[in-house]
Amino acid sequence: MSKADPNKPQAALNFAVLTISDSRTAANDTSGDYLSESVLAAGHRCVQRSISAGNLYHIRKILSDWIADDSIQVILTNGGTGFSHKKSTAAAITPLLDSVISGFGELFRHLSWLEIGSSTLQSDAFAGAANNTLVFCMPGSTGACKTAWEKIIREQLDSTHRPCNFATHYTATP
Repeated sequence: MSKADPNKPQAALNFAVLTISDSRTAANDTSGDYLSESVLAAGHRCVQRSISAGNLYHIRKILSDWIADDSIQVILTNGGTGFSHKKSTAAAITPLLDSVISGFGELFRHLSWLEIGSSTLQSDAFAGAANNTLVFCMPGSTGACKTAWEKIIREQLDSTHRPCNFATHYTATP
């Protein structure tokens, strides 16, 4: 495992952002907009973006294509993780993962509990890795995306963050 050198500039990673919703469009995808803009503001690149209505196989196709693309290091999804009969994100994505990052969902629900109380119980936020690509799946609300990005993901994808971060384990360019 390599350690980040705090004297080096932060590495820039390539991201893809998927919004999973049957009501969001390019015109009203505030969570996808927030995530894409936040990726850029943090010095990374958003190289792919899409919206899926939640069809299990359509989600898998998009994610499979992105996971197979060696130029994408991180995938952020939002939506489809709440308690609903339409919930499809975990069922679509978890079979694609090679490993699970259990701490992401646990930490997200803890931070969310501090913000919204027991309603966080209904969140199935999760993360993992597949084919050298990190995948973070969070609820669709912009507030939940802000919690996940600002309190967990941004810092863990900063190659200068100490004592450890995910960025140093993935292909990155300065």
